[in-house]
Order: sequence, then C-alpha cells, then structure tokens
Amino acid sequence: MTFTLPTGIETRPVAVIGAGTLGRRIALMFAARGGQVHIYDPSSEAGKHACAYVEEHVAEVASRVDGGASGSVVPTTDLPEALTGAWLVVEAVPERLELKRQVFADLDRLAGPDAILASNSSSYPTSRFADHVADPSRVVNMHFYMPPAQPAVDLMSSGHTDRAVMDLLLEVLPRYGVFPFEARRESTGFIFNRIWAAIKRESLAVVAEGVSTPEDVDSMWEINTGLKGGPFRAMDQVGLDVVLDIEKHYAAENPNLPTGPRELLKRYVDAGHLGVKTGRGFYTYGGQD
Repeated sequence: MTFTLPTGIETRPVAVIGAGTLGRRIALMFAARGGQVHIYDPSSEAGKHACAYVEEHVAEVASRVDGGASGSVVPTTDLPEALTGAWLVVEAVPERLELKRQVFADLDRLAGPDAILASNSSSYPTSRFADHVADPSRVVNMHFYMPPAQPAVDLMSSGHTDRAVMDLLLEVLPRYGVFPFEARRESTGFIFNRIWAAIKRESLAVVAEGVSTPEDVDSMWEINTGLKGGPFRAMDQVGLDVVLDIEKHYAAENPNLPTGPRELLKRYVDAGHLGVKTGRGFYTYGGQD
C-alpha cells in the first residue's frame, strides 16, 4: 500500500499523545519552530504541567534551532480535538502493549488519512501493535531519548512503513533540533537503547547484589567517563515505573535475564518512588522536571 504524504506541514500542528515526562519534551521540540502542538492526556492536570514546562523552556530551545521561534502547546482531554489537522501524531503513552494497540486503533480511526502515526515506544517495535491499523504504511517508530539535552531519535520501519515516510522524517526532524538515526532492520531496543540496556541492567545488578550503591556507581561513572550524571540519575529522569516496564518487556523476550534488577526496581515502584516526577527515586529531588 502506498501512503500519500502529508502536505503543508509547516502550517499544520503536531499531535503528541501523552503529557508525561517524554510527551512534554517531545512537544517542546516541535514547538521550537513557532508552530502549534496539540498534546492529549486524559488528565487535565498533566496537560497543564506539560504546557507550563514548554512555556518555561521553549524560548531557550528555539534560540538553538535554525529558524526557531517560540510556538505554543494546546492541551486537551479530547482525542479527536488533539488530532484535528495534525500532519504527525506521536504516541508517548506507557510501555504496555495492549494500551498501545488500543491507542493506535483509535489514532487510525480518528486521525487524518495523510497523518503519519509514530510511536515513541522505547522497546516495542510498531509491528507488535499496529495490527488494527488499516494502512500500516503510515506507521513508524520514532523514539526520542531525553530532549532537549539528548536530542537523538531512532527511526525504525514497522516492516510496512512507506519508504517515503522514513525519508520525509529524516529530512524534516533536524529542523526541530532533533537528529534522527535509522535502524536498518527491526531491533528490540533500536540502536542506542540496546547499548544502554546492558549498562543500566548491570548497574542495577551491582546494587541489587549489595556490591555498591547508586551514589557510588554514578560517581565512578562520572570519574571514569567524564560524563555528568550516571545510570541511576538517568533512570530517575526517565521514571522508574517506565524503566521497570521496559525491563519486563526485555525479560519476556529473554527469560534468562537476571531477576535482581527488576526486583530492585519493583521495590522502588511499589513504594511510589518513581524518580524526578515524584520527588524521590534513587535520589531525593526538590521538585519535578
């Protein structure tokens, strides 16, 4: 099936589905060229927080983008309203397969016929949840890391994605200050996340086994790599509930993975300590991102 590419994208909004940690950051990047972004979340409070985050940072991000200008984000709890006129829809909901299946079935039914449907899934290929999409040639993985500080993006075909969709996104995304890299074949975890998964899992194992602490692992990381932060601070930024969902997915595909890292994460998640977004994870924080 050949997909008809969207036209007039400079004057059409982008829709982001999910106003969590990554959803608001994705919205920020697409607002950095002066356009409008619709952000949908069933929680009106999440939408308000997302807008406040974008308003706080958009001028700074736009100043670093060629042709940048401060755009706007419009929150809504109404999905059809969010999708109105959108040339690109980016799903950023939790890493739960059945939820993503339902979301993509709704997007296929409600979005315009020329809208590209992209998933920010950090571990699932879109081939796993696009089975209820009538035209899978418009579905693509578009996985963000932690923009604006980490603006790389994985692009990966669903197995049916129209080549023209990939080429359009490879051309257009850098205009928004994000840099796409194409996964040349289907890969659970895409490119960088496969490397990061090994680092993250072994860091968790070292702590789960009582060999070290999150603070010491991160301190050694900074000394030995010259990079700020460390694996545990990075997991706190992402959200420990999200990290646990991802680890469960990897374990479902590879039952031989050690259980210690997931058990450690589960203790924090069960206690409500999800990282920056709750004020406490492996570290304690004064406020939300």
